[in-house]
Amino acid sequence: MPSLPKRSSKLLIYVGIAIATAIAIVLLLRPTPVGVEVGRVEKGVLQVTVNAEGMTRVRDRYILAAQVNGHLDRITLNEGDTVEAGDVVARIDPLPQTTAVQEALGRLAEWRAQRAGVETQRPKTAALAQARSRIAAAQANQRQVEARVTQTQAALAQAQRDRQRAQYFAATGVISRQAREQAELNERTKQEEHNAALQAAQAARSEVAVAQKALTILQAEQSDPDYLLEVYNARIASVEAELARLQDEAQRTEMRSPVRAQVLRVLQRSAQVVSEGTPLVEIGDPTQLELVVDVLSSDAERVAVGNAVYVTSGTTQLKGQVRRIEPSAFTKTSALGVEEQRVNVISSIDASTVLGDGYRVDVQIVVWEKPDVIQVPLSAMFRCDRAWCVFVVNNGKAQRRKVTVGQRSDTTAEIQQGLTAGELVILHPTEQIEDNRTITING
Repeated sequence: MPSLPKRSSKLLIYVGIAIATAIAIVLLLRPTPVGVEVGRVEKGVLQVTVNAEGMTRVRDRYILAAQVNGHLDRITLNEGDTVEAGDVVARIDPLPQTTAVQEALGRLAEWRAQRAGVETQRPKTAALAQARSRIAAAQANQRQVEARVTQTQAALAQAQRDRQRAQYFAATGVISRQAREQAELNERTKQEEHNAALQAAQAARSEVAVAQKALTILQAEQSDPDYLLEVYNARIASVEAELARLQDEAQRTEMRSPVRAQVLRVLQRSAQVVSEGTPLVEIGDPTQLELVVDVLSSDAERVAVGNAVYVTSGTTQLKGQVRRIEPSAFTKTSALGVEEQRVNVISSIDASTVLGDGYRVDVQIVVWEKPDVIQVPLSAMFRCDRAWCVFVVNNGKAQRRKVTVGQRSDTTAEIQQGLTAGELVILHPTEQIEDNRTITING
């Protein structure tokens, strides 16, 4: 076989090199597929939650405090002990109160005896009756004497007429001088008798006035001690009020449990002098817990009574329900030093066998929930032309698609339009991913 000329061989070599170079250039200029992570569009229940930290607390707790000043006996109860309703939880030495009660009782008896003695200062009934009898006798005597005055006055008038006739007849010589003198003597006698009757009448009237005055004095003396009664009544009322207070204090030297509960904390264990109002023991039923969650005031606007609550404590998952939202917010400084307005949300929780009083837990409050929702991870969405977009995987390429977003949770968003269940979307899209860019799925 004849060999090719050298010129033809070199030409073939050059052509081959050119073709290889062109292929290399094409391969170098062709876009390299981008490796991506993908997620699947799912359809199911979507929950929108407010996430916060909460703390458990006993729903009904009681702080038993000292009700009087005094010396507290040592409290022998320990945390966790069970007390029944009416059991003595703490005791204050009752001796000072008992002594004060006895002193008040003594003063009360004294003032009551003094008040009873007031009655002995009043005039007796017999003295009043005697004074009234004396008045009656004096008035009877006065009537008799006044009748005597009337009689003597009539006799005097008759004697005066007899004397006048005797003087006339004596002057004419009809009667003797002796008869005239006898008539004059009789007139003087009657005048003396009448004067004596008048004096007796005046004395009788004076006796009646004296007897009436004596009765008036006795009657006045009857009411004279009334002011003493008012004084003693006031003192007795004051002592009775003090006695009631002291007896109440004596009864309050024992602090009793109002309900069946457990001792949560012993606040003052040692024997010591305490003042009224000092907290001594805290009790409650640890099986009846509630959850206190402080959330931002902006989040509290979305929370409603009855919302479901999910509680996480370690590996424990519990469920509850919002019972109350407190009406007032409070200021709290965050870990970054920012002042925030927060609101306490109170939730019921069935954690009697798992949690105790004062446990800190993670809480999710469900503020929106809907079944059969098309949803994608939030990491798949990005902003495009003031809308939301995702990259859908289609035949090994990234296809940008606008979507309509509804509710969003912390990890997932509701897609109202633009996607269907089962499609693959690119998670965490970067600037390297463009519309129709070839991709490879990592993993």
